[in-house]
Amino acid sequence: MTQPNSTPASSFTHLVCIGASAGGLDALEKFFQACAPNTGAAFVVVQHLSPDHKSMMSNLLARHTSMPVTTVEDEMAIEGNHVYLIPPGVVMHVTPGHLHLIPKNPHGLSLPIDIFFASMAEVYGKQAVGIVLSGTGSDGTRGAQAIRSAGGLLLVQDPELAKFDGMPRSVIAAGAVDAVLATEELPLRLVAHMTQQPYEQTRLDIARTGFDHLHESDEEALTAILRLVQQHCGIDFAEYKQPTVMRRIERRMQVRHTPSIQQYHELLDNDRSEVMTLRRDMLIPVTSFFRDTEAFQILADKVIAPMVQDKDPSDTIRVWIAGTATGEEAYTVGMLFVEAFERLRRWPNLKIFATDVDQQCIETAGMGQYPETSATEVSAERRERFFTQAGERLVVKSELRQFIVFARHNLLVDPPFTKMDLVLCRNTLIYFKNVAQERALRSLHYALVQGGVMMLGSSESLSPNSEGLEPLSSKHKIFRCVSPVAPTIADRSSGFGGLGTLAPRNTHIARVRRRSHDVPVGDEGAAALLQAFAPPSMLVNQQQEAVHLYGEVNMYLQPRQGAASLEVNRLVPEGLMPVASALLYKVQRDRVRIESDVVETQLSTGERQRVRLSALPVNGPDDEPMALLCFHRDLAAPPAAPVGEAINVDAETIARIGTLERELAATRESLQATIEELETSNEELQATNEELMASHEELQSSNEELQSVNEEMSTVNAEFQEKMLILNRANADLDSMAKAAGVATIFVDQELHITRFSPDATSIFKLKEGDVGRRLDDFAHKLNYPELMEDLALTLRTERMVEREVQLLDKSRTYLLRILPYLIPSTTMRGAVATFVDVTAFHDAQRLQAIIDGLAEHIAVLDPTGTIVMVNAAWERFAKANGDADLAMSGPGCNYLGACKPLGVPGGEPTTNGGEAARGIRQVLEGTLTQFSLEYPCHSP
Repeated sequence: MTQPNSTPASSFTHLVCIGASAGGLDALEKFFQACAPNTGAAFVVVQHLSPDHKSMMSNLLARHTSMPVTTVEDEMAIEGNHVYLIPPGVVMHVTPGHLHLIPKNPHGLSLPIDIFFASMAEVYGKQAVGIVLSGTGSDGTRGAQAIRSAGGLLLVQDPELAKFDGMPRSVIAAGAVDAVLATEELPLRLVAHMTQQPYEQTRLDIARTGFDHLHESDEEALTAILRLVQQHCGIDFAEYKQPTVMRRIERRMQVRHTPSIQQYHELLDNDRSEVMTLRRDMLIPVTSFFRDTEAFQILADKVIAPMVQDKDPSDTIRVWIAGTATGEEAYTVGMLFVEAFERLRRWPNLKIFATDVDQQCIETAGMGQYPETSATEVSAERRERFFTQAGERLVVKSELRQFIVFARHNLLVDPPFTKMDLVLCRNTLIYFKNVAQERALRSLHYALVQGGVMMLGSSESLSPNSEGLEPLSSKHKIFRCVSPVAPTIADRSSGFGGLGTLAPRNTHIARVRRRSHDVPVGDEGAAALLQAFAPPSMLVNQQQEAVHLYGEVNMYLQPRQGAASLEVNRLVPEGLMPVASALLYKVQRDRVRIESDVVETQLSTGERQRVRLSALPVNGPDDEPMALLCFHRDLAAPPAAPVGEAINVDAETIARIGTLERELAATRESLQATIEELETSNEELQATNEELMASHEELQSSNEELQSVNEEMSTVNAEFQEKMLILNRANADLDSMAKAAGVATIFVDQELHITRFSPDATSIFKLKEGDVGRRLDDFAHKLNYPELMEDLALTLRTERMVEREVQLLDKSRTYLLRILPYLIPSTTMRGAVATFVDVTAFHDAQRLQAIIDGLAEHIAVLDPTGTIVMVNAAWERFAKANGDADLAMSGPGCNYLGACKPLGVPGGEPTTNGGEAARGIRQVLEGTLTQFSLEYPCHSP
């Protein structure tokens, strides 16, 4: 488990990494659409991007969030309320406050989400938040475990709502998820985590259940929580280091939004699933194949190779791996031994016992199926040699699996294994208190034969009191046993005698584990009554394993040598074994009380005693069928034959035959039970085999279909690339046309969200590039036109054009507004486009014409060259009255200066008045005169 040494100082409260792959664009858009822009967190989006194509993700996401969206550059600083996108062709790491890019290996397996999750967890610890969205494969699974180990938060999109559920389901299966929600709900869950505010439902639950533990001290609440976990899960975390335990409890308190440990104790009392989640969090099952490659290479060279060399083919090499978690380390050691066998051409028997306290981890390890991403440290040769590919998972071959036995075992409570040649316990002892560490080390030492080897984790070491072990490699914590150590059974917390509770081996036993502290007075009295008047008894589950012991039952128990077991047949004396097995079988089958005849047996003290066994059915938690096996001592001694009295041989023979028949009947019952169990197991195995064969055929068929689909997708991908080029060109043409036209234009969808706007639209509406995707009525405008949104809605509803003239609020400009509907082909998506054409100059010209038309003087307006551009009505009347009815010589478009020349004299000099008029008008046009006036007689038309 990696914990950051300190929290980096930063301008953001949390670093949120969102991992997505196939189908992730839609999920990302929904996430940022629902995410507030001022959370104070920094968001990093890590996707699987093609290195050959430029990503458009920044433009696409910018439409759905007002936060700045930036493509990361190397050593870029991180700021809060920003979105950072990974560029194509790289993997990304984080250091305090900065993002770093490394070119991607073009030939290796690329796992950018795992890499960034792990880096973020190491640097930011509790401030790290991982979110896994739609995608195929299992990228993000290993990184999610790193975030969980560091105390961060891990959220996952609901697989049922994801376009591709491979990544979400892989992370959920790893058991490292704090919440599975719809994409739109993830931002709310994130904000609740950052602000330590619970959901409304959580507040209702607290109001309903109350706070019965508010008056507890923190120490009392912690003790009660650990006792509650021990009661339901069978693991005593009181012997784990308190800072480690508190970190895991505080993490769950943060996730469940319970500000005090007393409130969390109340929550555990009312939520059994939270107890199991807390147990899983505190166990921290973090492991991997070839974890610390150099250490395993030293183990292979200095320990395994010499050990194989010294063994005869008939010898057995025994290995114990304690705290195996999900089994990767056990398979790693198995691979090293198999490679040594083949290299040295020697094949002794190999038996690897891999144990862990977590039954769920043992079941995962026994399956031998791992995500492809978990085998990054396994070479290609070893993957080919020891694994088979099953989709996106690697399955351990039976050749390797046959050497390993996985079993549940509590290193601090259960008896150790014995006569081991090699013992590994890596990164487990660091979680124990010093006293518990010494006890565990003594158990590991006791398990070794003389000359055996013990290997610990890189952060672990021997206690100062450890003797009889010499270092083979101090750097890699490898030690050789030079002298055995005596067993230490007395210091274990459970045993076989008295009114005690045995360490459970599976979840059935864990359910009935009793409280060891704060037992009510009535229960104490009941225990005293049982001790005084009830026969010694044991409670047995369906697997015929002892769950609870009552009274002085230890005299009837004789545990066998070898692997520790709680099975009744491994605990009771051999003389009572067939009777006990037969009684339990009949009780579990018929659910009736039954008793045996008196049987004489030898107790563990050596004394012989006559005992009668009885069994009765008991309903355990969740109506689990159990049985109570009782030992009744027969105090009536058999009558002694009088001295000298003749013995009736026939009667003795008949009695002996009757006894033998009863024993035979009991043996038959026991044998019948065994036969039925074997038949049931055989049927289950046959059914499983048939299912596996059917699954294999389905997988082969699916593989062929996937290959076909892959080829089709390659073709479709090429088509999409071509369509993208066409689309990009059309977008570029449309943008250029909008700029060249100089017309303010806005496109909206059927919900009146802005989909596009031209640069000229910013002169009317207060828009910027990141506003695409927001509703148009969110923005102020300069128009004296309150009916704008109503007319847009009318066009969308009726699909008819709306056209009208509108003015700015200050009436400085006038626009011709046209609202046109449009429909995207092949879809039902509708929209509208609004154009604003500036008609201010046209209106000014109309106004000027009206003004000059109202004057009695003859008026003509000239341009700088003297050409007439406008005349008034009086001018037109005069022209028509003087021979120019069509204004061909004196109307707009004619040069007035030319009219000053004498008619009929081409190229001639202007008349006196005409020349003076031409000079004066030219000087005014050139700006040398401010005004010019001339009176002259009109002699002709």
